[in-house]
Amino acid sequence: MSNNTSFDSEKFSSQLQMIVSTVYEAAESCQGDSIALLTLLRQLEQLHREIRDGSFQDSLPDNRQHLYSLLKDIESEGGWPYIERMRLQAFLAKLLKDATEENSDGVVKSDRSLGW
Repeated sequence: MSNNTSFDSEKFSSQLQMIVSTVYEAAESCQGDSIALLTLLRQLEQLHREIRDGSFQDSLPDNRQHLYSLLKDIESEGGWPYIERMRLQAFLAKLLKDATEENSDGVVKSDRSLGW
């Protein structure tokens, strides 16, 4: 938010870019390792929760004018930050699709025949 005059946007932008690059590098180094990628996602979710419940809540506005400014920023910059989890149904559907593609005999198995 622009009401914090000590906020150095160039320095912060640079720090964010370094974090983004580091996360992308970590994800790339885990390519093909679903357990490692899941661990990375869990860590990112934990960081999100800690920042939200700690520093962010502590910095919430204490008057209507600052609250309005924050809400205006949230609305104009893309809404509330949220880390979406993969839905179990989507996960199972992907597994079923992959299993069907790998099935060399050409028989398509339904989810009932797989015991789901």
